[in-house]
Amino acid sequence: MAQPLTSQVTDRNFLQATGFKFIINRAPKVGFYGNAINIPGMVLGVATQPNYLRSIPRPGTQLDFNDLRIRFLIDQGLENYTEIQNWLRGIGFPESLDEIYDWQKAGPINEGAIDNLYSDGTLQILNGINRPTFNVKFKDLFPTSLSDVQFDATGTDVEYLTAEVTFKYSVYNITDIECC
Repeated sequence: MAQPLTSQVTDRNFLQATGFKFIINRAPKVGFYGNAINIPGMVLGVATQPNYLRSIPRPGTQLDFNDLRIRFLIDQGLENYTEIQNWLRGIGFPESLDEIYDWQKAGPINEGAIDNLYSDGTLQILNGINRPTFNVKFKDLFPTSLSDVQFDATGTDVEYLTAEVTFKYSVYNITDIECC
């Protein structure tokens, strides 16, 4: 007697590109206006085993994470843009050491975070009816780049300005949200 198939697909719904919400503890205004984000990919290093015929690839032991990138609409008060700019200035202290000290004191203190330079963040992935189904939790986020803001007086339609910020982090984990 044949065994029934147990590996059949049961969920035939797809993720929607618009179904997300992002929260950065240190920069809440950026997450609110976020309109594009990625779940970063991963790269596993490869070790090479020498052989007299040819080298044989073997799984490495170091996992590298790609960068987290967020594109967000810039509010007319530049509040969300300056959140990230101040964070970068606080880490890089371009004018004086006082900038880093002032910035560290101004933000939320993360317990266990070194010098309060980092922030945790959570990407919530929403289902077709906009209910959270998964959390992608990033640990020890810090910005590494912030894009230009390009003004253009020759445009014929109203276009809202966006910026992109790139983050490094120590690790991220995808967790299922328990329902009901």
